[in-house]
Amino acid sequence: MPYDPELAERLAYLLAGRDGMQETKMFGGVGWLLSGNMCIGAYKEYLVLRVGTETADRLLKMRHVKPMDITGKPMKGWVMVAPAGYVDEEALAGFIENAFDFVSILPPK
Repeated sequence: MPYDPELAERLAYLLAGRDGMQETKMFGGVGWLLSGNMCIGAYKEYLVLRVGTETADRLLKMRHVKPMDITGKPMKGWVMVAPAGYVDEEALAGFIENAFDFVSILPPK
């Protein structure tokens, strides 16, 4: 399974109605672009977030959060959250807000 369809469904529900969001297939999973910039994704069972380096440093101190690394080279400013970290909707929504806050300040593509 390239990505968890339940996670993708939860993300689609929470992201519905947000201006500028577009769902797309990428990196063997599914992702959501905000104004053309990658923002949030589902890869295998992981929640993938583009949050910038400052927020990534803060989130990486949390249990169940690790650097995004699907190629053998971690990506700066990105994190992956294991399923235990986003069990409830409040936790998932909080992670989404971190990504949305960062990507919303990037110039549109």
